[in-house]
Amino acid sequence: MNKQKRPNFIIAGFPKCGSTALHYYLENHPQIYMPKQKELHYFTSHILSKLNNGPGDKETKIWQLSNIDDYENCFKNAKPEQVIGEASPSYINYPCQFDTIKEELNNPKVIIILRDPIKRAYSNYLHLVREHREDLSFYEALLNEDERVNEQYSDFWYYKFNSTYFDKIQQACKKFEKVTVLTQEELNKDTKATMKKIFTFLGVEDSYVPDNIDQRYNHGGVFKDNFTTRFFFKQTKFKSIIKKTIPIPVQVKNVINKVVGKYRVPTPEIEPKTEEYLVQYFKEDVQNLKNFGVNVSLWNKNFF
Repeated sequence: MNKQKRPNFIIAGFPKCGSTALHYYLENHPQIYMPKQKELHYFTSHILSKLNNGPGDKETKIWQLSNIDDYENCFKNAKPEQVIGEASPSYINYPCQFDTIKEELNNPKVIIILRDPIKRAYSNYLHLVREHREDLSFYEALLNEDERVNEQYSDFWYYKFNSTYFDKIQQACKKFEKVTVLTQEELNKDTKATMKKIFTFLGVEDSYVPDNIDQRYNHGGVFKDNFTTRFFFKQTKFKSIIKKTIPIPVQVKNVINKVVGKYRVPTPEIEPKTEEYLVQYFKEDVQNLKNFGVNVSLWNKNFF
């Protein structure tokens, strides 16, 4: 690849942790170039393409990139003075690809964003419910995860897997020279201060304040089931092709959020037995993260 036209940094993951918002905040900085298409998944596409046996999985794979020319083309408009980044939340889940990423991108800086693992898993579940793909209860889906892995569903169905952080982060820190870890809770609580830290990490002007810093993206939760919400949420082959051909500009995304936001309804609480199951499942992982220096103070108090 042309060294001037490949990423200097990556937002490596995790899914449903705020990488979309981070992508748009970074894109707003004049010294940073982010591709119009988010979630390229180039370095994991050969793995992800084989995981397509769940409802709607094949439709979601269409916009992922597997060709080097297509990948390079995403960065062709970057200016020489800009640092270049891309956000693909799948990268962190596959440490087997870290060597390839390090070699192909010349040891890029790595940003890892995570959140309370229970909230992340529930957000992941609700995402698939909104798309009319998930028909099990949250608890049933958690217990069914191993079966879905064996049946080669897309890894987006692996709610616990996507919320298991420590070993993957530890491997990333061993492999890459410059890694920063933040939480979605930190980003939401003090977006300006968190972005200043990230800009400093990337070596760009850190006093810059994105003009979209008060904007929130990819609002999760639960919505009324009607024509409008089905139109925007349900996955189709046509929509995936459009997404790949004409990436959705942030301005359009803001309009979509306002339209569907009218149909938001209160999100059901996680059942106590489900919460207890997940507290026990993630407790050791969270403790390891805390000892590793990750700020987990805003997470479920039952972990501590």
